[in-house]
Amino acid sequence: MLLVAVWVLTGGFYILASLGAQGVIPAHIGYFFAAMVAISLALHVAVRFLAPRSSQILLPVAALLNGIGFVEISRWNPPLASLQAMWFGISALAVVITLLIVRHTRDLDRYRYISLTGAVILLLLPLIPHFGVNINGARLWVVVGPFSFQPVEIAKILMAFFFASYFAANRELLSTPTQRIGNRLIVPPRVLLPILIAWGLSIAILGAENDIGFAMLLFALFVTMLWLATGLKTYIAMAVAMFAVGGAAAYQFFPQVHARVSLWLNPWSSYNLSHTTQLIDGWFSLAAGGVTGTGLGLGQSGNIPFITSDMIFAAVGEELGLLGVILILALFAAFVGEGLAIAQRAHSDFVRLAATGLTLTMGLQSFFIMAGILRLLPFTGITLPFVAYGGSSLFANYIVVALLLRISDENAQERRGGEILALRFD
Repeated sequence: MLLVAVWVLTGGFYILASLGAQGVIPAHIGYFFAAMVAISLALHVAVRFLAPRSSQILLPVAALLNGIGFVEISRWNPPLASLQAMWFGISALAVVITLLIVRHTRDLDRYRYISLTGAVILLLLPLIPHFGVNINGARLWVVVGPFSFQPVEIAKILMAFFFASYFAANRELLSTPTQRIGNRLIVPPRVLLPILIAWGLSIAILGAENDIGFAMLLFALFVTMLWLATGLKTYIAMAVAMFAVGGAAAYQFFPQVHARVSLWLNPWSSYNLSHTTQLIDGWFSLAAGGVTGTGLGLGQSGNIPFITSDMIFAAVGEELGLLGVILILALFAAFVGEGLAIAQRAHSDFVRLAATGLTLTMGLQSFFIMAGILRLLPFTGITLPFVAYGGSSLFANYIVVALLLRISDENAQERRGGEILALRFD
């Protein structure tokens, strides 16, 4: 029933956008609706067979975010909308394959250092000459023939599993200070060293690629998972100090970081205005939307650079207004809330931390890009999950959905098994 509501809302938004922009119902509305229903319904049926007791919320939430994004992408760049539709089909297939391959999430705990090695290799790929390409100052893309993708989207998932595995295996050592320095007890450095090296190497690679967005994402993921695993506030204090030192160094030595922070502090300066008005144009679009929006198909955001990727949140805010922004925020809140609830119900430290890490990648990424557009944080230019255009981003996000579905199904099975044992005992 939730998917039916998604079909109605997405189809209605698509028709309204065409009526607003062109004054006619799109000629191919039947093909669009049939493809949307067929792919999402097939995915739903596959999930019910492969993970029958999994969450009923994650897939409809992801599908509605995807649908709203598709409407805006087709509004401003129809060729990209066709590619996004193709990637939706590929991503649905990836969900099914992931559920077929990952039968037990706890088995992934065995591949701790394989996950780390895979993540580092993926992060290094864009730095290979004639293989990686530089776009807008960031070297995050890899081009193979006519296709391009961002390896970091998959790398963030592998890093979440590595952190979950290491923190779960060393939870007691990380939580208990046993080495004395003077009058104080501290956690043994040899326990922290592997994760600090892994995290530092990842951040260094992202620094070399001039990407502030995913560097912030990995840092926040690392610190949050470490704190959740141990409960020690000392790690939060260390993280703040590390962030301050690292941020000051990045501001001095990385031009893109300097430019992003400068734009954040004073976007109206003559220097910043001479280089880009992207953020300012986005603010005018949000202001024009008001509370209820200009209406689908009636916005004027087409002049904003990268409107279908970096700035799609502004496009939604203009045509759907504050109500549309609240809808997007509520959908992400529902996704993160359901992901954390799945993590809470997990029966092992590794699975609990893995579910938390996967959920955090989605929540932190959406927060960073929306906060950047609203100038709460420096603008990072990373994609808004499910909504913004990007094949590799959509592919990776649906894999996160599949993994969370598998974990929630395992939780339900284990709970049911425990209930059966309790009844037999009684």
